[in-house]
Amino acid sequence: MKLRIRDELEANALVPSDLQCYQLEKVPKALRSNSAPCPVFFPQMLTYILSFLPLSDQKEASLVSRAWYRAAQNALRETNVRYKIPVSSASLPGIKSLGLRGISCIGLTNLDGSPASHQVLQSVAYHLGPHLQSLCLGGGSPTEASFVALILGCPALRSLDLSGCNSLFVSGMLLAQPETAQRVQQALSGLRELNLAGLQNLADLSFNRLSSCAPYLERLSLAYCHLTFELGPAQGSRVPQESSPSQFSFRNLLRFVKERASRLHALDLSGTGLLPEALQALGQVAGLQLQELSLHSCRDLSTEAVAALCHQQPGLTFLDLSGCSELTDGALLAVSRGLQHLQHLNLRKLQRLTDAGCTALGGLWELQSLDMAECCLVSGRELALALGSVHGTPPPLTSLSLAYCSSLKDASVFSLIPVLGPSLRVLDLSSCVALTNRTLQAICTYLTQLSVLRLAWCKELQDWGLLGLGEPSEEPVQGSQPHQKLEHQASGPKDPSSQPQGPSLLMLQALQELDLTACSKLTDTSLAKVLQFPQLRQLSLSLLPALTNKGLVAVAKGCPSLERLALSHCSLLSDEGWAQAARCWPRLQYLNLLSCSQLTEQTLDTIGQACKQIQMLDVAMCSGISMAAVRRFQAQLPQVTCIQSRFVGGADLTLTL
Repeated sequence: MKLRIRDELEANALVPSDLQCYQLEKVPKALRSNSAPCPVFFPQMLTYILSFLPLSDQKEASLVSRAWYRAAQNALRETNVRYKIPVSSASLPGIKSLGLRGISCIGLTNLDGSPASHQVLQSVAYHLGPHLQSLCLGGGSPTEASFVALILGCPALRSLDLSGCNSLFVSGMLLAQPETAQRVQQALSGLRELNLAGLQNLADLSFNRLSSCAPYLERLSLAYCHLTFELGPAQGSRVPQESSPSQFSFRNLLRFVKERASRLHALDLSGTGLLPEALQALGQVAGLQLQELSLHSCRDLSTEAVAALCHQQPGLTFLDLSGCSELTDGALLAVSRGLQHLQHLNLRKLQRLTDAGCTALGGLWELQSLDMAECCLVSGRELALALGSVHGTPPPLTSLSLAYCSSLKDASVFSLIPVLGPSLRVLDLSSCVALTNRTLQAICTYLTQLSVLRLAWCKELQDWGLLGLGEPSEEPVQGSQPHQKLEHQASGPKDPSSQPQGPSLLMLQALQELDLTACSKLTDTSLAKVLQFPQLRQLSLSLLPALTNKGLVAVAKGCPSLERLALSHCSLLSDEGWAQAARCWPRLQYLNLLSCSQLTEQTLDTIGQACKQIQMLDVAMCSGISMAAVRRFQAQLPQVTCIQSRFVGGADLTLTL
């Protein structure tokens, strides 16, 4: 069973952009009077102070009083925040309120061709349109007429997201009327970014009409659009010169790129099946100086084509080659030689890449993020040597992913971690199954500024590693279990030899996300002691069979700022533990309790009372929670969208209430 609740004041981070998302809000009832006492600040000073807080902290501060609420809203307006507006008549007052505050970045959800959607679009155009700069309609199904009316009311747009809006392109008649196209062109004269990802019905004619209305485009996404590639003369085909009304051809796209070469800086062609010769034709367009290029899952690309691209487009700072399965070490060598200013490189799932290719990374002096997840032949040895050879100073890496690199061992990580430098904030070693406590303690020694650490499925991690203790003796202590001995050591024994002999997980006090999924040897002994992170926002302890109520309550007290928590398949957790833990997590938004078999409807009641900001609750396969209990929970929280899954006659039946 899954429960999703939309809270009026909820906010969560968006991926993979830097935008944050803020749910459409109203003033809480508690703030509709000025009776609540609060510290007195000048409004500008309060707004300035709140602007330094994370989004969730700003929300908490906004509940102090009406003055603090307004200051928090002003702080949000001064940051890069996108407001999500559910399309319904209930959103109309909120849209008017956002318009009065001059909000300039929104996204519309549940958009369709209904009269209610039409009414919301009219309200957005009237109240928000004059100052709206970023508009996301992704996944919606607006009518062509309502879309045109909306765009005409938004003359200041700089970013437009139409990803998945197939309804606009089914007929092929969008902007077919010259008068309409001319008016839309005037409205979109300032548009710089256009997202057309996932449009299965996009054709040459509709693309040309829409793109001609945005003459100053700098960024374009066509990810997972169906591109057609003409056969060469050897196959005897004739290539039509006119634009196709039913297909989106690479020839037409290439013509567009040639026309816009002087302005176009970012292009996303992921999942389009781009051919090697097409990439070479694109790279050699005269005047084209790309800074960002995404080619995720373009599986036909060759190492030679990538080498030519690096020679033709040396100004690239962002390159995504993930899932381009034909690429070999030569592609990485070409990247290193040709792209000296590269800052972000994604090589995920290049299973032909080896340590030999990693030696080239030493030439990327400005590299900030590197993703080599699922590169199964990479052991990390040459990567450590390469990063440590850059004039004695490693690149300013802030993010590194080596997840699913099954060849990664402790020895290579020991040599890699010291050269990563203090700038690293994100480290993903998920499913590197050979890593042990020695790697964890090296991380705690050198990478104390980490904000994200993912160690899911590192099954060799044990309590003594998290606690910073020496490896316990293999000789059993008479009358006691190993975890009891560790607990005695961690509680502060008098024997100096039992004191921590290395850094514990507590050294990473900047952590905001920690994933220990399926680290099955961990128990309450370490988790209750080291999970004390006031800034932690996201935690996964799923598939830890030894986690009990004692550990749960300790984690709740040590990590009070959690917004996302995964505890699936923790079968020892019960209602008693949640009765104590839930009150410590008022900010909890996403909670996964899948297959926690001891939980009953009492836990639902506890969560409903203590976790008012909850948006999603997964209680699938919790045998103690009935569908009737879920319905009662929904009745207590009217804004709940309840998705319940159960097996009926051997099939998985999903009911939406």
